[in-house]
Amino acid sequence: MNDTDFMKEALRLADEAALEGEVPVGAVITLGDRIVGRGRNRREKDKNALAHAELEAINEACRTLGGWRLWQCDMYVTLEPCPMCTGAIINSRIKRLVYGASDYKAGSCGSVVNLFDLPYNHKPEVTAGFMQEECAQKLTEFFKKLRESKN
Repeated sequence: MNDTDFMKEALRLADEAALEGEVPVGAVITLGDRIVGRGRNRREKDKNALAHAELEAINEACRTLGGWRLWQCDMYVTLEPCPMCTGAIINSRIKRLVYGASDYKAGSCGSVVNLFDLPYNHKPEVTAGFMQEECAQKLTEFFKKLRESKN
């Protein structure tokens, strides 16, 4: 499996979120060629501000691997992480972050701010804009349908 395969799985999870009326964001965490954590946005369903795809994936990866240090793991997420999720990536020691669409309202890996530029004790490798068109299209379609349903 490669970066494209892993991002396609994150996109599949984003589709699941959209089917439940959630903003379509999906995330996977990998260790080598194995997915050890999956997550998708569930804020509306769970009525919880913490129910982001990245946090769900980190939580599952920690349970799967039996520890909180994910220093050998990569994360693939369809949308640039917010400040909360960027902090969780730093704290869990994710080795590499690969994200698709930029988030010009809350993105904290370069769009609004880059928390990785601050002097924290961990800085993951970052690949920004990977499969950006496919990831951004999911969001565009979701918000277009949402606006149409309100009219």
